[in-house]
Amino acid sequence: MNKELVIHAGPAGVEIALLEDKLLVELHKEKTNNNYAVGDVYLGRVKKIMPGLNAAFIDVGYEKDAFLHYLDLGPQVRSLIKYIKTAVSGKDVPHLMESFGLEDDIEKTSKISSVLSPNQHILVQIAKEPISTKGPRVSSEISFAGRYLVLVPFSNRVSVSQKIKSAEERNRLKRLINSIKPKNYGVIIRTVAENKLVADLDNDLKSLVVKWESVAKKLAVAKPPQKVVSELDRTSAFLRDLLNESFNSIVVDDAAVYEDIHQYLRQIAPDKLDILKHYKGKSPVFEAYGVDKQIKGSFGKVVTIKSGVYLVIEHTEALHVIDVNSGHRMKTESSQEINALEVNLEAAAEVARQLRLRDMGGIIVIDFIDMSEGSHRRMLFEKLRSEMSRDHSKHTILPPSKFGLVQITRQRVRPEMSVEIIEKCPVCEGTGEVRPSILFIDEVENNIRYLIQEQNEKKFSIGFHPFIHAYLTKGLISIRMKWFFRFNRWISIKAFKSYHFLEYKFFNSRGDEIKM
Repeated sequence: MNKELVIHAGPAGVEIALLEDKLLVELHKEKTNNNYAVGDVYLGRVKKIMPGLNAAFIDVGYEKDAFLHYLDLGPQVRSLIKYIKTAVSGKDVPHLMESFGLEDDIEKTSKISSVLSPNQHILVQIAKEPISTKGPRVSSEISFAGRYLVLVPFSNRVSVSQKIKSAEERNRLKRLINSIKPKNYGVIIRTVAENKLVADLDNDLKSLVVKWESVAKKLAVAKPPQKVVSELDRTSAFLRDLLNESFNSIVVDDAAVYEDIHQYLRQIAPDKLDILKHYKGKSPVFEAYGVDKQIKGSFGKVVTIKSGVYLVIEHTEALHVIDVNSGHRMKTESSQEINALEVNLEAAAEVARQLRLRDMGGIIVIDFIDMSEGSHRRMLFEKLRSEMSRDHSKHTILPPSKFGLVQITRQRVRPEMSVEIIEKCPVCEGTGEVRPSILFIDEVENNIRYLIQEQNEKKFSIGFHPFIHAYLTKGLISIRMKWFFRFNRWISIKAFKSYHFLEYKFFNSRGDEIKM
C-alpha cells in the first residue's frame, strides 16, 4: 500500500492529510498555538479533591480544571511527588535520578485523598485534550515516546510490544535495553524497534532521558500552573509514530515546515529523506493532490460511495449512528441476500475510513442491511475487523446482532474532526436575497481601483471560480485585457476549484490574502 502525507501550512496552523492509495483516510489540523496537546507535561496545582469520584481537579491554566482519576495516578506517584519536591529545591539536579530512592507503589484500591491534598503541586501529562465543555484529562504516570522506545521514569521494568511475535527477537531487545538502560527508568519497546541495531536504540533512549532530565531543571524555577515539556508538534509526532516502509511521499508547501521536517527526518529516518518534497506549484497543494475534493465529499451528513451505496451519519451527545443504504446499487441477477452482503462489505470499508477520517470516538452504532445467513454476518464482521486493523486508536468491535447492528467503541483523545461542507452563499450571505449579477464585475473593478490607487499595491493577483476565470479571460479583447488598458497594470487571474461560484479573493505578491 502506498502512503502519502500532504502537508499544508497556513497562518492559522498546519493541516495534515494522509492518503492511502490516493484515498484520504486521515485529516489532522494543528493550530499554531496548540496548548494542552496530548503528551504535554504541566506542573499543576491540586484545586479540589472529589472523594465520591475518587478523583481530583488539577489547575493547569486551562479555563476548565483538568480531571485526574486515582487510577491515572500511576503506581509510582509517591516517587513522583518526592521527585518534584527535590527538584524544586534544586538539589543535585543533574544526577537526581541516579541516586533517587523509589517509594513504594500505591495500592490499586486506595483513595486519592491518601495521596493528594488541596494546593499540592503535581506533575501531570495531558492524556486527552479538552473536548466540548470538558477540560483536559490528565495522568501523573509520565511517559515520553521516541521513535523506537517509550521512557517511563520511576520504574525498572522493560516490556516489549505484543506485535513483535518472535520470542528470540523479544529476548534480544530486552537484553539490549537492560544493558544500556539507566537506573530508575522503565522502557517500553515499540514495534518499529524490531531488528534495529543497539546504536539506534541507544540514541533514542539517550534523547528521551535528556528530555526527562530537562524537567528537573525547569521545576527548579517553575510556578504552577506552567507547561514544563511540550510534546512534538503534530506533524513530527505523526512521522514518529506512522513512518514506515510503505510511505513513498511526503509533500510540504511551506519552506519553514519543510526544513523542520527535513531536520527531524535526518534524526529518526535518514533513509527517508529522499521522499520529502517541497511543493512549489501554482495551485494549492490540497487541490493539486485531490484532497480538497475528497474533503468535500467525505464530510457531512450523507456520504456517497462510488457504486451508489451511501451512508447517513448522525451525531448525538451519547453516541454516533451510521445508517447503510443501498441507494440504486441493486443487481437484478443476484438474490436479495447476496445484494445485501455486497452492499454491507462495501460500506464496511467506508465506515472504517470515516471513523479514522473524522476521528469519531465513544460508542458508534452501525445499522447494516439485514442478512439472514449467519456466514454472511461473520464475513461482514471479519471485513470490518480487517479494515479497522489499520486504525491506531484503541477500539473494540462487537459481532452483528440479529437486527444487523454493529457496535464499536473507539478511543478518542482529541476533539472530533469536523469540516463544514454546507457552503454559505457568497452572494446573499445567507439572507436568501442576492445582488444583481450584472454588478459583479463592477464590484471587482472597484476593488482593483482601490488597491492600485488608494493602497498603491504594486503587484497582486485575484482568485476566481474556474467558470468566472474563463469568462474574464476568454477572447482576444477579454475583460482582463480591458483592465490592463484601463489601469495600465497586468493583473494575474487564477482559477480555484474550491471557490464558490461568485467567490473571489485578492492576494499580494507573497501569496497572502488581502482582506477587502
